[in-house]
Amino acid sequence: MRRLTVFNQVSLDGYFVDVHGDMSWAHNTARDAEWQAFVEGNASVGGVLLFGRITYELMAGYWPTPAAMQSNPIVAEQMNDLPKVVFSRTLDHASWNNTRPVKGDPAAEVRNMKREPGMDMVIMGSGTIVSQLTQACLIDEYQVVVIPIILGQGRTMFEGVKDRLPLKLTKTRTFGNGNVLLCYEPRR
Repeated sequence: MRRLTVFNQVSLDGYFVDVHGDMSWAHNTARDAEWQAFVEGNASVGGVLLFGRITYELMAGYWPTPAAMQSNPIVAEQMNDLPKVVFSRTLDHASWNNTRPVKGDPAAEVRNMKREPGMDMVIMGSGTIVSQLTQACLIDEYQVVVIPIILGQGRTMFEGVKDRLPLKLTKTRTFGNGNVLLCYEPRR
């Protein structure tokens, strides 16, 4: 069965976007070789990328650009080449390479995708989708990078989750720039 992983960056106070929906603060941390190697290695793992419409539009507005290719060519190449699914009730056409729009229920679609053969799946950003799929018990792993910044306000990726979900820590990694990776799996 295909696995579904969430990979998100959050502030120390737990927000994945600020009060205005901006997540650029997550990319303003000090760069170091170890962090860059991790980012490039993570992008090279592959899989199907899952997005909500807002995150999709942000990603599609950046990764296919010359600025992305110049700034981070390895990640840009992977982001542009990997298959993508965007969940949206309003988006009729997806212009970013290898993207399939889905208007239906994200939980039903992911449940079907998990039963099919193929690559594992990764959600990036997309708090509404993370929340819905968490409630549906469809996420196999949460990879959260804590960025050393306090936003004061914003949105968590778990808004709307009503039931507790106990997790077990499976891995941690601290980077020289202060970022900390925490990996969790649901206790089932």
